[in-house]
Amino acid sequence: MQTYEKYFGRKPRGIWLPECGYVPESDKYLKEFGIDYIITESHGILYADPTPIYGTYAPIVSPKGVIAFGRDMESSRQVWSSINGYPGDFNYREFYRDIGYDADYDYIKPYIAHNGVRVHTGIKYHRITGKDCEKDVYNLQWAKDSVEKQASHFLDSRKKQISVVSSYMENPPIILCPYDAELYGHWWYEGPYWLYILFKKIHFDQNEFKLITPSEYIDKYPEMQVATPCRSSWGANGYSGVWLNETNDYVHRHLHVAGDRMVELANTYVNEKEPLKIQALNQCARELLLAQSSDWLFIITNGTMVDYAKKRIKEHIGRFTKLYEQIKENKIDENFLKDLQEKDCIFPEIDYKIYN
Repeated sequence: MQTYEKYFGRKPRGIWLPECGYVPESDKYLKEFGIDYIITESHGILYADPTPIYGTYAPIVSPKGVIAFGRDMESSRQVWSSINGYPGDFNYREFYRDIGYDADYDYIKPYIAHNGVRVHTGIKYHRITGKDCEKDVYNLQWAKDSVEKQASHFLDSRKKQISVVSSYMENPPIILCPYDAELYGHWWYEGPYWLYILFKKIHFDQNEFKLITPSEYIDKYPEMQVATPCRSSWGANGYSGVWLNETNDYVHRHLHVAGDRMVELANTYVNEKEPLKIQALNQCARELLLAQSSDWLFIITNGTMVDYAKKRIKEHIGRFTKLYEQIKENKIDENFLKDLQEKDCIFPEIDYKIYN
C-alpha cells in the first residue's frame, strides 16, 4: 500500500491478493489498512458460505466488511488457456526463439552475457507456427489480423454472456477479467495491441455494456450479499498445494522462524533512534519479504531452475539471520549491510515497524 501511494498519490481501495490467494483470517489485516475490496479466484466466490446467489457476476461482502470480486472463468479461459487461449495463436511471435540462442556464437558473443553464456536478447524473428515443428518467420500483418479477429471474438462473447446473465439479475452483472501484467508484451508480445483494439471496439462498435472498475461498481451498486469467501488461490488445483507440498515444505519452518524474529525485532526496537540500526532493521524486513516470495516455492514445485530457487531462499534467510544476530549483539557490520542494501534494494521506503 505504501508503494502504491508513492506512485499514484493516494491509497488503493482494492488489492489483488498475491497468487489470488485468500484466507478468511486476512480480513482483519485488509480492514486495518483500509482495503475495501479484493480479487479472488472464481471458486473463492462460488464456494463461499453461504453460496452467492449470482456467482461471480456480483461481488459479495464478508462478515468483517471486505468486498470480494471473483475472476470470471469464461473470459479467463479465452485468454489464459494453454490449449485454446488467444496467446497461442500460430501467427503470434514465438517467445522461446531468440537470436541470443539462435545466432552464430561468434556473431552474438559481444551482445550476450559477459562470461559468454547465451541469454535472451529480446530479438525474436519467428512466429509460433505450430507445436513441435520448424518455426516460420514472424509476419506482423498476420499477427495484427489475428488480434483483430480475437478482439472481435472476445467482444462478441462478452455481449452474449452479459445478455444471458442479465435476465437473472436485478443489477447489471460485472465480468471481472484479471490477468498478470507480464502476459501483455512479455509472454504475449501482441497483448498490448489486443487490449488497444478491444477497447476501441468496446467504445465504437457496441452499446450493450461499459467498462467499469471494481471501485466504480461498488459505488454504483453498494448493496451486496453477505458471505465468507472460500480459502482459495489460482495456483494449480486452486488451493495451497503449489506452495506447500513434499518438495518444498522444508522451507516453511525457516520462514516462520524468520517471521517471528522480525516481529521480535520490531517490538524490541520500536523506539530505536540509531540510524545504522534502523537501516539494518529495515534491511531485515526486505530480506524476509524476498525469502517469502511465492516464486521460489512455485519454481521448486514445477521443477524448473530448482537449484536457483533454493539458492535464493537460502541466501535471503541467511542474510536475514546474520543481520538479526548482529542487531541483537549490537555489532552491525556496516560493509555487510551496505552490500545487502545494494543487492536487495526492494521497497526503499520500507519501515520495519509495520511488523510491530
